[in-house]
Amino acid sequence: MPSALYMSMDQYIQGLFNLAKDSSADVRKLVCSAWVQLIEVRPSILEPHLKNVTELILQANKDSDDEVALEACEFWSAYCDVSMPPEGLQEFLPHLIPTLLSNMVYADGDESLDDAEEDESFPDRDQDLKPRFHDSRLHGSETGDDDDDADAVNVWNLRKCSAAGLDVLSNVFGDSILPTLMPLIEQNLARTDDDSWKERETAVLCLGAIAEGCISGLYPHLPQIVAFLIPLLDDKFPLIRSITCWTLSRYSKFIVQSLDHPNGRGQFDKILMGVLRRILDTNKRVQEAACSAFAILEEEASEELVPHLEVILQHLMCAYRKYQRRNLRILYDALGTLADAVGAELNQAKYLDIFMPPLITKWQQLSNYDKDLFPLLECFTSIAQALGPGFAQFAEPVFQRCINLIHSQQLSKIDPTAAGAVYDREFIVCSLDLLSGLAEGLGAGIESLVAQSNLRDLLLQCCMDEAADVRQSALALLGDLSRVCPIHLHPRLQEFLTVAAKQLNPQSVKDAVSVANNACWAIGELAIKIGKEIAPVVITVVSCLVPILKSPEGSNKSLVENSAITLGRLSWVCPDIVAPHMEHFMQAWCKALCMIRDDFEKEDSFHGLCAMVAANPTGGAGSLAYICQACASWTEIKSEGLHNEVCQILNGYKQLLGNGGWEQCMATLQPDVVQKLARYGV
Repeated sequence: MPSALYMSMDQYIQGLFNLAKDSSADVRKLVCSAWVQLIEVRPSILEPHLKNVTELILQANKDSDDEVALEACEFWSAYCDVSMPPEGLQEFLPHLIPTLLSNMVYADGDESLDDAEEDESFPDRDQDLKPRFHDSRLHGSETGDDDDDADAVNVWNLRKCSAAGLDVLSNVFGDSILPTLMPLIEQNLARTDDDSWKERETAVLCLGAIAEGCISGLYPHLPQIVAFLIPLLDDKFPLIRSITCWTLSRYSKFIVQSLDHPNGRGQFDKILMGVLRRILDTNKRVQEAACSAFAILEEEASEELVPHLEVILQHLMCAYRKYQRRNLRILYDALGTLADAVGAELNQAKYLDIFMPPLITKWQQLSNYDKDLFPLLECFTSIAQALGPGFAQFAEPVFQRCINLIHSQQLSKIDPTAAGAVYDREFIVCSLDLLSGLAEGLGAGIESLVAQSNLRDLLLQCCMDEAADVRQSALALLGDLSRVCPIHLHPRLQEFLTVAAKQLNPQSVKDAVSVANNACWAIGELAIKIGKEIAPVVITVVSCLVPILKSPEGSNKSLVENSAITLGRLSWVCPDIVAPHMEHFMQAWCKALCMIRDDFEKEDSFHGLCAMVAANPTGGAGSLAYICQACASWTEIKSEGLHNEVCQILNGYKQLLGNGGWEQCMATLQPDVVQKLARYGV
């Protein structure tokens, strides 16, 4: 904030108050914008004036000019986001909630109303196809955000802002808003005439908006809410059908949690069949909402879907035959999410016969430069991982197509005229990710395909690409191939290691943390497979990992975990190189190891810890308390060999320090840590 403005803040605020009811809508809009910016940047400045400001914003939220009302509506989310005392809004809720509800009703000029009338016979226009964004493969972290967008059209308006505001308020005030809100919802739902369909639609939207924030108050009534919503899936108005799909998806988590309750499974089955029915709706807007809702339900229900797989696949493939390009993208996502949810259960001939032939037909129809290939590549990635070895029968043409796509795009990059197409790196990213899916699914079964291809050389080029998303996916594939067929990387091994290590220097980490994350993971995977051959890059990599471990609060969580694991793997295969430097990083490393869940990667890290301590016990003596905490972080070491190694190093330190020194160290630890160390015989 400019110092001159700060010095004149009292006059500025008074000026805003004076202009709040200006005759010009543009001025009123700017006044609201100023209040929003002030609360975002310097909320403390507004605290003495909060009551008056809130009253003005509440009035502006009812302004006859939608742009003024929209700007005012932004205030409520901003207020909650900056953690202002909720009591400041509490007294206004009885007036604010009805205002938000009123503003959530579709305006007569809303373009969504026109789109809602489009049935499946209307051809998609190019402008109907939303921009799509592919998430490059990332190891060690969950990716992806749920799209809780209640409206298909990505235009921010008063309706959507009001719904978002109600969502935020419900998360801040919880069930306390229900006594004000529920009578209004019930009143709107009671209006059954055709002219009142917008009010009914708003009531359903409200139920979705408060699903998370008010769930403790709503949960006991969930069966009644669901029983009320299910018939609305068949309402004559398409926007009521579509919003009902979205609202049911908002309750998916709680519906799945209720499966073991009386009638819980019957309730789930009705929702599942209702949403599947709407996937086959004749209205494109409803198709889209139903597919999106089903994808969310799949994520929550996972293996609970297995008994319904045949009917689910039949519905999805029926939709596949009738959908146009826009909704086909969402259908691919639903099918890929299904594969992620049920995994190997999908690998049965009766299921494969339903969904693979149509996908393969489409795969063969699309050219190497058709962007409709992107969502199909993503879908195949999930399917390949789910089917595992079961995908082998489809693998060869899919693998070869990916190689061809990468090769043709690299040619387009050099000479688009000769290649006959403009370069689009998303073809490369999606192909690399599908190859990773094949490596994960087929395991060593991919070896013959790699052996007969030039993937190694193409991959090295991609690892050096100037685009971060290409490098990110390429390094993920490098790690996956390291696991299943490292022999085919061998001829260019040192080049791969040098390129991967380069991604870990401080500037590279700052510029592209996800690339660094995958590079770190890939180096660790290579280390396990190639052993001492990784020696030339060990010191370079360790010198990059240590700063990440020493400042975890400023680093990406996944990168910190992968750094700890890779440091452990390097220490395991080259303890003689790493051990002399251990006192520089042991404490930070042990802290990071404490945060890693029990699995084979943590086992590898502790093999490295034990190998280093064995090589340089005095180097770790100054960090013994941290080593003890790391050893105590295990729920259970399942590997007998590793358990014995940990026992050995701890007992070795106990002997080295003598009883007095050991007891002194134990006195610095929490009692529960000391108790857990007893399992190692110390």
